[in-house]
Amino acid sequence: MIPDRTEFGARPNFILDAIKSTYMKAEEGLELTPRKVEYLKFLSEQGGAVRTTAIASHFGVDPSTITKTIGELADAGYLLHTPYHGVTLTDNGKTYAGFLVKRHRILSLIFVRNGLSHEQACCEVSRFESFISRDAVDTMCRAMGHPQQGICGEITHDDGCMATVKHHKGGRDQ
Repeated sequence: MIPDRTEFGARPNFILDAIKSTYMKAEEGLELTPRKVEYLKFLSEQGGAVRTTAIASHFGVDPSTITKTIGELADAGYLLHTPYHGVTLTDNGKTYAGFLVKRHRILSLIFVRNGLSHEQACCEVSRFESFISRDAVDTMCRAMGHPQQGICGEITHDDGCMATVKHHKGGRDQ
């Protein structure tokens, strides 16, 4: 059981960063904070160069906050930032953002199929989606029969969710 944050206080970010770097494989779907996930999904939806002021305006934050986060995402290889011209996703950023959008749409679709409205599903999924791994999303996608349409758009599929899964029994592939 995870302790309630109010009981022990919020953990410092450096502890979470150490946990992430120790236990998470690259591109597992768990690398980014929820805010960075939202930034990449937003950039993906824009389809081209986006000025940092437009990003700041969309998220209701100060441009200096955006600039810092954009720098971190650029350092991680997800985007390119050209001062005074804007931000664009790299090829790696486009691929990763595509997964982030797919994850959101798969999870939202599950919630709608279980009684939530479109708005409720989208809101609830946004609260926790950055904590759901690529493997879990791919497994859910396969179990759902690779849906083509989510509540907020087309669901794209990649090699991960389309792969044939080997079932394990007694520690050996069957």
